[in-house]
Amino acid sequence: MNVGLIGAGAIANFLLKEINLSQKDTISVKSVYVRNKEKYEALESEFGVKLYTDLHAFLDSEIDIVVEAANVEAVKTLIPECIKKKDVVLISVGALVDNALLLEVEQLAEKHNHFIHLPSGAIGGLDLLQNAHALGTVTSVSITTRKPAHSLIDEPLTEEKIIFEGKAADAIIQFPKNINVSIVLSLASLGIHHTTVRMIADPHIEKNIHQVEMKGEFGDATFTIKNNPLPSNPKTSYLAAMSILGTLKRLESKIKIG
Repeated sequence: MNVGLIGAGAIANFLLKEINLSQKDTISVKSVYVRNKEKYEALESEFGVKLYTDLHAFLDSEIDIVVEAANVEAVKTLIPECIKKKDVVLISVGALVDNALLLEVEQLAEKHNHFIHLPSGAIGGLDLLQNAHALGTVTSVSITTRKPAHSLIDEPLTEEKIIFEGKAADAIIQFPKNINVSIVLSLASLGIHHTTVRMIADPHIEKNIHQVEMKGEFGDATFTIKNNPLPSNPKTSYLAAMSILGTLKRLESKIKIG
């Protein structure tokens, strides 16, 4: 599988190193779309890729699938055109809180017979959740996100503080940079108006901790994920980057699990 990357930041560099330098799989990154070619031209010699600033030339290059590893704005401006020509993997899932955009890319994917893959990012348990909701019988889904206090608020704290408690739809408005996990959870089940989000600023921790709880006719389940940061960028979850790589590997595998 030949991959085209959108973006050249920490996650994109992680994928370039793990895919192109390891050469352990049949996956290869061939093309990278960037806004500033001069800024990232070293990537061509380091990883054997070709840089593009023209989206149509990028999509017409030797790639089978597009991986967005940039930001919400890139999803909004680029992905509708990408899905017309290629399958797409999105990591900036927060863009899909825009219902008009979600509907647009769904309709384009259907029309052009392509797929949109949403990696699980910094959390887990989405396979169980989707299975449990196959009959529409999941009754409640919640996520409690606990982060180092300084990463959420400027106020000095000596004890943990709940800074938000409500529905994902409202969390999006107040904390737009911390919504990817709640959005992918919502899309997998009850939607943003029925998924409960709690955010806690904790001065005593250094990792992001996500606790996902779900209940329904299947029973109940709880997952706790403690995320280490990506070694090259402490603002990015290591698991979020790995979830893209895992998604690509599952697409290649002849045995599908989950």
